[in-house]
Amino acid sequence: MAEPDWVEITRRNARSVQTTIGWIFWDPGAVANLDALGVPAPFGYIASRCAPLAPAGPEAVTAAFGSISALGIQLAFDLVAQHTTFAACWHARDEAVVAGLHEHAPEIVEPLSQLAPLLWPVVDALPSAGRVFFASHLRMPRPSDPLLSGWHAVNCVREWRGDIHWAVVVGAGLTGVEASILHNAWLGYERDWLARSRGSSPEDIGAGWESLRAKGLAIGDEVTSDAVALRQQIEDDTDRLTTLPWQLLGEERAVQFARDFEPPCEKLLARVDVTAGPNYQPASRMR
Repeated sequence: MAEPDWVEITRRNARSVQTTIGWIFWDPGAVANLDALGVPAPFGYIASRCAPLAPAGPEAVTAAFGSISALGIQLAFDLVAQHTTFAACWHARDEAVVAGLHEHAPEIVEPLSQLAPLLWPVVDALPSAGRVFFASHLRMPRPSDPLLSGWHAVNCVREWRGDIHWAVVVGAGLTGVEASILHNAWLGYERDWLARSRGSSPEDIGAGWESLRAKGLAIGDEVTSDAVALRQQIEDDTDRLTTLPWQLLGEERAVQFARDFEPPCEKLLARVDVTAGPNYQPASRMR
C-alpha cells in the first residue's frame, strides 16, 4: 500500500482549519459581544485570540502574532485593563462561535462535535517546544459543549501550525512587515494591502520595503520573482513541517475531515466576504 501524501493532505486541510476558526474574527456577533465589554473591533479580535498568552504581556503577544501591529496589540491590552478581562473576551468570542456556526454553517456542527474526542488526543501529543502560542492554549479550560470543544481543538491545531509558520519566516530572515509585503505579492493583492490590514504604519511599511531592497528581494516598488519564490518556499516548508496532526489522526479520518469540512467552510469564507471583505483571511484564499 502506498504511503499517504501527508504534505498534500496537510495543505488541503490547512485551509479548512483556518476557515473553521478565522471567520469569527469579523463576525458581527463576536464584534458586538466584545464591544459590549469595552473592546471594540479590531481590538476585540486581538484580546480574545491572545487571551491564553496575555499574562506574559503585550511584547510576548506581539512576538507570537508575528505581523500584527505592536501598537494595536498594546491598545488592546490598554482597553482590556480599563474595561474588562482577557477571560471575559475569550468567553464573549466563544458565545458567538456557537451561535454563528449554527446560523451560518449548520452542516459543520455535527462533524465538529464528533471530532472533539478524536482530535484532543492528537493535540495533546503535539510537541510544544518552540510553539509558545500553541502551548499557552493548552492551559485553557476545555469546553464541555461538544461543538465548542471541537472548535477549540481545531484552533489548537491552527495555532500549532502558526507557530511553526513564523519559525520558518524568521528562519528565512524576514520581519513581520517584510513577510506581509511578500505574502501580499504572492497572493496578488494590491500593493501593501496585507501589511496595512494588520495595522502596520506607513513608516513601518516603508522600512520593510527598504530592507527588502537591501536584501535583493525588491527593486523599486516591486518584489522580485525570487521573493515570490521565497514566499512559496515558506508555504511549502510550513506544509512539510506540519503533517504530524494528520498523521496522528490517521489517513481515513484526515481525508474525512476534508470531505466534512470543506463545504461548510466555503459558507464561512463567504461570510467573511460579507463581514470583512474578499481579501481578508488570506490563508483561506485560493491562489
